[in-house]
Amino acid sequence: MDTMNLALGAMKFGTTVDERTAFDLLDRFVEAGGTWIDTADCYAFWDSDTGYGGQSEEVLGRWLAARPGMRERVRISTKFGAEPVIAGRWPASRTGLGSREVRAQLESSLRRLGTDHVDLAWAHMEDRTVPIEDVADTLSALHDGGLATRLGMSNHAAWRVATARTRALGQGREPVRALQYSYSYLHPRPGMPGAGHRFGFLTDEHLDLAASSGDLEIWAYTPLLSGAYDNPAKQIPEEFQHPGTDRRLAVLDEVSGALGLTRGQVVLAWLAGHQPAVKPILGGSRPEQLDAAVTAIRTGLPDDARARLNAVEPLTPRVEHERVVEPA
Repeated sequence: MDTMNLALGAMKFGTTVDERTAFDLLDRFVEAGGTWIDTADCYAFWDSDTGYGGQSEEVLGRWLAARPGMRERVRISTKFGAEPVIAGRWPASRTGLGSREVRAQLESSLRRLGTDHVDLAWAHMEDRTVPIEDVADTLSALHDGGLATRLGMSNHAAWRVATARTRALGQGREPVRALQYSYSYLHPRPGMPGAGHRFGFLTDEHLDLAASSGDLEIWAYTPLLSGAYDNPAKQIPEEFQHPGTDRRLAVLDEVSGALGLTRGQVVLAWLAGHQPAVKPILGGSRPEQLDAAVTAIRTGLPDDARARLNAVEPLTPRVEHERVVEPA
């Protein structure tokens, strides 16, 4: 059973986060009641010596091996489809979502993780060279073969997720039940690519799809904008710089001051209690970051604080015919 609506992101484990620190973070996360650990077969190729990734899964595999019984206590989520085929030529050269490629990628992940299945397998990013119906069939086959308990899609257009779900459900097979995108209290300007992915940011269409489906869970990566909420040395990313952000930061400062929490803690608490439900992924690299996140999730937000945060529109109202029209 989940005891905390927070996932621990293992992206930098084995590269910029050394193994000893990674083990400490993992141990502290589980001790705090954490269950879900999120990784990918390509993590973190941009920081690795080889340029191909796999280090994060390898560290997780060694941690699981060193902690007897731990595999039964935690849930592992990993992704495929974005691993470089030729180092230095990503994203033009990547593994993609062909049936053979996906099976081979997940089997390689299982070897690195030292397990016979993952609890959630994600199609990491779109591959439009493969019909979405074929992608749906490939994902369902992973579940049918016992390699993945649940299935997810990350960085896909909402219509492709809906099409894949319709395909699987129509065949009586396991559908995609989880979405993973960048999402936070601040919203980027429309049309901006998220984390280098065309559909990297969660949209109202994704939220509507999740709310109407009844069984589609949302995971949010980069919920703290890589530390920009609280670290003076880090600027709010350029795509988030617009008047809507200024208004939201002002009320975020008011709420954080009133509650005695940092901006980032308020954001995590806001996400954890979001409707439809959102599971934030913490990508912290230090124990104190994890401790602060756990405190935020456990504290939650009073209803009046959530109402104040939600009352401020995330984007700038558009102007039509010389009058302001608030976003619907």
